Amino acid sequence: MRNWLVLLCPCALGVALHLWLLLGGPARRPAGPLPFFPQWKLKHYDVIVGVLSARHNHELRNVIRNTWFKHLKLRPALNQRVLVKFIIGAHGCDVPVEDREDPYSCKLLNISNPVLNQEIEAFTLPEDTTSLLSEDRTVSVSFRVLYPIVITSLGVFYEADGVGFQRNITVKLYQAEQEEALFSARFSPPSCGVQVNRVWYKPVEQFILPESFEGTIVWESQDLQGLVSRNLHKVMVNDGGGVLRVTAAGEGSLPHEFTEGVEGISGGFIYTIQEGDALLKNLHTRPERFESHLKNLEEEDALLKEESRIYDDIVFVDVVDTYRNVPAKLLNFYRWTVESTSFDLLLKTDDDCYIDLEAVFNRIMHKKLDRPNIWWGKFVLAAETPNCPLPTGYSLQLPTTESLQCSSEYCQCKNIVNVENRVSCQTPTLAVKIVNH
Repeated sequence: MRNWLVLLCPCALGVALHLWLLLGGPARRPAGPLPFFPQWKLKHYDVIVGVLSARHNHELRNVIRNTWFKHLKLRPALNQRVLVKFIIGAHGCDVPVEDREDPYSCKLLNISNPVLNQEIEAFTLPEDTTSLLSEDRTVSVSFRVLYPIVITSLGVFYEADGVGFQRNITVKLYQAEQEEALFSARFSPPSCGVQVNRVWYKPVEQFILPESFEGTIVWESQDLQGLVSRNLHKVMVNDGGGVLRVTAAGEGSLPHEFTEGVEGISGGFIYTIQEGDALLKNLHTRPERFESHLKNLEEEDALLKEESRIYDDIVFVDVVDTYRNVPAKLLNFYRWTVESTSFDLLLKTDDDCYIDLEAVFNRIMHKKLDRPNIWWGKFVLAAETPNCPLPTGYSLQLPTTESLQCSSEYCQCKNIVNVENRVSCQTPTLAVKIVNH
């Protein structure tokens, strides 16, 4: 009889446990990451410090680990209140720096069959295009240089119809965000230049426009009549094999502050490509560079994996780690903090900054910053941006009366992070613009 009881007891306990689970049991973990694991209570932190860091900045991260981060760990009372994580893109750019459109992006500089040792007309009109006057007296077009060029002439549309050039028009080239023109050409009946393919051209002072130069050509009628203009999408752009790009409104950038008139083409310009031999050599050696770069990426991945294993202080976000992707890195880190931690305030900084966390907590306490709807940082008017270090490779395109966040560090409460996370999930492009500005 005693043997039967020994056998039945485990069965009875199993049935009782099963019924208890069906009738309620412990609180169930909501759907989400790791849904089949027990629901561990998330550790709460007063402040999460997110340190933006590039993949290759091993030395800067180690400096932090041996300075203010080390100081934090030596103070248990403070250490329990703070979580520090480096924010690193999980993916390296697979395009070598020499082959990118600019060093801050991961876009391939797609130059092929460059037109060398000859002048190039930037725009070509279709043969069946007729010339019509518009009501616009000021027309402009913006462009970006991807490889050095020299503009030799500026031009205007005008069909003389046997009576000669009868207009007064000025054409100017501006560098983005500069109020003074780099050079200009004035067309008038006594001085109208030379007609080539329905465009009248005049030579200008020649400057080498370097890679990443952003410019705007503005046509201005000095008469009461409007200009002969074309829609930007109804002309053929001769990019010389990929050395320049015309940028239209709505392609990811706002109009420059000093741009006037409507977007369009009221003439053209003639240019030549500089440093042709260097360009050909660069294109010829590209395959070897790509092969070497991909090997370096594999080594970098291995080093980062080992660094993360040793220090356990890195959050890898699903982003290609380039400077232009900094806003996306931040948004992905916000998502990680919301889904993986519990906190009151998030402090963002860079890997070349020193953080005095004791001073931060003193400020939080004295200013009562540990409450909802708090954003703590530095704002300036756009007109004051000479004193505000903008990210390298970015140009400010905001009205001078608009304010923007201006510092490497800022602190914000959890409910603001939640809002940014929701926006990034629903409209990622808008969210990136919000974080960027």
